[in-house]
Amino acid sequence: MAALISRVPAVRDTLALSPAELGVLLLALSAGTLTALPLSGLVVGRLGAARTVLAAAAVVAIGLSVIAAGLGLGSVLVVAVGLAVYGAGTSSWDVAMNVEGAAVERRLGRTLMPRLHAGFSLGTVAGALVGAGAAHAGVALPFQLVVVAAGCLLGAALAARRFLPAELPESGGEPSGSGIGSVWREPRTLLVGVLVCAFALVEGIANDWLALALVDGHGQSQAVGALGYGVFVAAMTLGRLTGGSVLDRLGRVLVLRGTALLALAGVLLVVTSGSLGWVLVGAVGWGIGASLGFPVGMSAAADEPERAAARVAVVSSIGYTAFLAGPPLVGFLAEAFGILRGLLVVVAAAIVGAVAAAATRPAHRPSMLAPERSDQYGSRPGVGAAEPGADAEGEQ
Repeated sequence: MAALISRVPAVRDTLALSPAELGVLLLALSAGTLTALPLSGLVVGRLGAARTVLAAAAVVAIGLSVIAAGLGLGSVLVVAVGLAVYGAGTSSWDVAMNVEGAAVERRLGRTLMPRLHAGFSLGTVAGALVGAGAAHAGVALPFQLVVVAAGCLLGAALAARRFLPAELPESGGEPSGSGIGSVWREPRTLLVGVLVCAFALVEGIANDWLALALVDGHGQSQAVGALGYGVFVAAMTLGRLTGGSVLDRLGRVLVLRGTALLALAGVLLVVTSGSLGWVLVGAVGWGIGASLGFPVGMSAAADEPERAAARVAVVSSIGYTAFLAGPPLVGFLAEAFGILRGLLVVVAAAIVGAVAAAATRPAHRPSMLAPERSDQYGSRPGVGAAEPGADAEGEQ
C-alpha cells in the first residue's frame, strides 16, 4: 500500500488530475473494499484465516498489476478498476489477519494486537522508503508496483503457513463467521465500529494526503513528500510496538483518548507550521496518535471468540467507511480551501474517536476478570487469567 500511496503525487501528475478528481479516483479503492467486506466474515468462517489470506493476497497482486497497466496507458478508468480489485483483496485479507491475531492474543493472554499491527506499519515504512527512493531515482511507478506486488504475494504465502490450525465448521455445522445480521444489532459492536471509523479517518487521511500536502501545501519536492509520509508511518509503528504494555497498564479508554488528542495536536502543527522541521514533528504526533485506535478496535470486536469473524467483519465494514468518505471529502475541501485546510477533517475525527473510546471496555463482566492485577496475565492459562483487553476499565 505504502509503495503506491507515497507516490500519489506521481499518480496525480501521470493522469493529470485535480485534487477533487484525485479524491474521486481514490474512492474506487474504498468502493472495492466496502463491496467485499460484508462477505469477508463468512469467507473466513468457511475457509479459515490462512486460506483467506492466500486468496486475498493473489487478488491484491492482480489489482496492483492492473493499476500499473493503467498508469502505463494513462487511463484513469483502468487505474480505477485496479484500485477496486486491490481494495476487494485487502478487505478480506484484513478481516482474516485480525481474526487470526485475536486468536493468538487470546492464546497468549495479553495485549498483542498493536504489535501485530506494527507489522503492517513496518511494511508502510518500507514501502514509503521504496517510494521515496524510486521517486528520487526516477523509477517508473508501474515497474515499482509490479515488483512490490510479486514480493508481497510471496511474503503473504510464507507467513500464512505459520497460522494456527483452522477451526472450520463440520459438515452441516454453522460457520464461525455467520450471524452477521444479529451482530449488526449489537450496540457495543456498532460503537466499536464508530471508534475504528474515526481512527481510520485519522490514519487514512495521512495515508492519502500527507505526501501531497507537503508537496502542494508546503512547496516541497516529491521525495520530501514521500519522506514526510515515511516519518508518519515510522511514528505509527513506534506507537504500535510500545502500545501493548501501556494499554495493559493504563487501560484501553484512557490510552485511546490520549492518542486521539495527540493526533489532533499533530495535524494542527502540520497545517499551521511554516517550518519543515515542525511539520515533521507534527507528523510524528499524528502518527503516534493514529497508531492504536484500529488494532485496539479489532481486539475489542474479537474479545469473545464466538462469532469473532462476524464482529470483526462488521467493525471493519463500519471502519472502512472512513476510507470511502475521506478521500473525496478532503479532495473537495482542498479544491475549495487548499490542501492544508482540508486536513483539518482529522480534528473532528480525533474528537469522535476520543468520545467513542468508551466502547472498548471489555465485553466480559468484571466477575469474569482477574481479581488481582498481579494474576491478570499469569502463566496458568484459564486460572484467573483475563481475556485480552481485560484491563483497568474492567475493574471500574
